[in-house]
Amino acid sequence: MITLKDIQSAQESTRPYVHRTPLLHSRSLSEITGANVYVKAENLQKTGSFKVRGAFNKMSRLLQGRVVAASMGNHAQAVAFAAGQLGMKALIVMPRTVSIVKEEAARGYGAEVELYGETFQESLDHALSLQGCTFVHAFDDETIIAGQGTVGSEILSDLEEVDAVVVPVGGGGLIAGCAIAVKEVLPGVQIVGVQAKASPSASVSLRDGRVTAVAPGQTLADGIAVGKVGELTFPIIQKYVDEILTVEEDDIAMAILLFMERTKFVVEGAGAVPLAAMIENKEHFRGKKVALVASGGNIDFTLIDRMIYKGLLTSGRISVFEVTADDVPGTLQALSGVIAAHRGNIVNVIHDRLQADLPIGKTRVIFIVETRTRGHFDGIITDIEAKGYAVKARS
Repeated sequence: MITLKDIQSAQESTRPYVHRTPLLHSRSLSEITGANVYVKAENLQKTGSFKVRGAFNKMSRLLQGRVVAASMGNHAQAVAFAAGQLGMKALIVMPRTVSIVKEEAARGYGAEVELYGETFQESLDHALSLQGCTFVHAFDDETIIAGQGTVGSEILSDLEEVDAVVVPVGGGGLIAGCAIAVKEVLPGVQIVGVQAKASPSASVSLRDGRVTAVAPGQTLADGIAVGKVGELTFPIIQKYVDEILTVEEDDIAMAILLFMERTKFVVEGAGAVPLAAMIENKEHFRGKKVALVASGGNIDFTLIDRMIYKGLLTSGRISVFEVTADDVPGTLQALSGVIAAHRGNIVNVIHDRLQADLPIGKTRVIFIVETRTRGHFDGIITDIEAKGYAVKARS
């Protein structure tokens, strides 16, 4: 079992290489969640995520040589960066389906990248089979876990009193390390894990009392889309973690947007799940002093527009609806007048006269409207319906 002493040792070994990231109080997020929220900003860490902590703790203890890792993102960058700083060579194995952005990020830190297999599991199996390299696991390694635990130690040193620490969970390395660091000093602090509902292996395993594999689905939190919680991390989770919550994709998107708007932080989906959980479970955290770990900021900028749009839809800031009406002059003006009267901002209008279910003489008008809240949108719809139009909300 990893001890507090191991984490303290990791602090010493990683200090020359990693940032001590800030723990920042957020008045805006506190108002939104009803809790007293502090953000552990690992999105500002070197390579953009907490993963460098474990990578440096592991690799700084190795003799000079060649390391290999299997990863689709943050772990790849962490190992590549650590290898460059320590004068080592790194081979990163990735599936052929990995995004170009993530592949080039690993290459950018100086690693050799090999594309192998169609799935992450095939890449992992291949990496494990390679000879002449030291394998650096993403989470199921005692030295890696101890390195990630330095996040928890820093939280306690910066925040004298804390009621709960909320941590993203994939394979479990981060929450296992943080849980030891916090619970061994302050046993009464709640350790709450968060997963995407699309990838709930740790949550299901904690419920079943054994490591349970669950094939991950598509999720914005791809950094924690792990099919099976670690064999080493799971007993630590069982011992120290109070509960693991799961969150919906819409809430993850909204949390990403809120981080951008309210804290000016770019936080990836995996790093945003703690905030999503706090919003989804406000009564659970109300009035408590909470440290949430924003574990990384390596968002895929080829997808960020879709994430922002989804977040705007979820929060009621963008609304999409269709109106079926007579195809006569003045109809669009009348509809636009209702929206303008409510101070809604029309972003786009689409006329559709050619659908098979539309009678001749009818048109379907699709509006994309900027609104303030769900209530604002509901008021617009109510007034349009009062004028005799058939309205249907769209997602």
